[in-house]
Amino acid sequence: MSETRRKLTTIFSADVQDYTRLMQVDEERTLDTLNQYRDAMRRLIEAHAGRVINTWGDGLIAEFSSVVEAVRAAIDVQHELAGYNAKRLNDARMLFRIGINLGDVIAEGDDIYGDGVNVAARLQASAPPGGIVISSTVFDQVRNKLTVGFDYLGELSLKNIEGGIASYAVRIGEDRGSGPQRPSLQPGQPPHHDHLRRIQTQAHPEPLPFRRARFGVLATVAAGIAAINFLTWSGYFWAAWPLLAFAALAFGLWVRTTRLDRFVAMLAMVGFVLLGINLITWSGTFWAAWPLLAFAVAGSIRWFTRQRSGVRS
Repeated sequence: MSETRRKLTTIFSADVQDYTRLMQVDEERTLDTLNQYRDAMRRLIEAHAGRVINTWGDGLIAEFSSVVEAVRAAIDVQHELAGYNAKRLNDARMLFRIGINLGDVIAEGDDIYGDGVNVAARLQASAPPGGIVISSTVFDQVRNKLTVGFDYLGELSLKNIEGGIASYAVRIGEDRGSGPQRPSLQPGQPPHHDHLRRIQTQAHPEPLPFRRARFGVLATVAAGIAAINFLTWSGYFWAAWPLLAFAALAFGLWVRTTRLDRFVAMLAMVGFVLLGINLITWSGTFWAAWPLLAFAVAGSIRWFTRQRSGVRS
């Protein structure tokens, strides 16, 4: 019997979108296409020092010792398969979905088992056709090492996986007519990464300049309101209320883009608003202390629970 052991590895899971429909249309053509595409995937995986563990039906499982190389392999796979699909009719195209997870697994012989594998498979199932979805454990390792964009998907509820999994979609293409166009790999071309250098690394779906512009507009309007209040001063600082509203709006925009746990971030925003109301209507009693204490306790419980379950906030 093979010895079992535990190890930390990067799991690459892929399958075909609408495989059953493709088989119903033309079984022989679909099988030939699957074999051709899977051969290309195997070649690219091995070129990135990965190892194909298993293939069954339309699926493929591979592992990598390097998280960065796993994501690079996935990007090259999707680019090369896109080149193949461009030469086919729509009903003959085969689109793969890829999920990547870094996790602890049980290794037995050449096979791996465990929740780490299951999470990768569930991430793959949530990826769009021709797309890549990675877990937060992968994102934390590659975000400063790959010049591609990432869209935060929030915490995905994955079947048979307890708790949500913070996930990111890898940007492997841009909308038509927007932004710089990346050269794509041609079928059979060795993997390269020159096409990645022109894309700015982003951790959130909204480009950084637009996020800064929104905050800049809010700050400008708030400053204008405060100036009007002081120029028409009559002994009452009425601008405090619209300024609080603008601050809450800015906080809300930050919550939408932060990688922090959304529940904790929302508690912080509500606590900030209550604190502002308490200060504006100050009558000698710091009544906001009680809800702030409750929010702090709830946020701490949430944080410790997630740390224990191994999910980063």
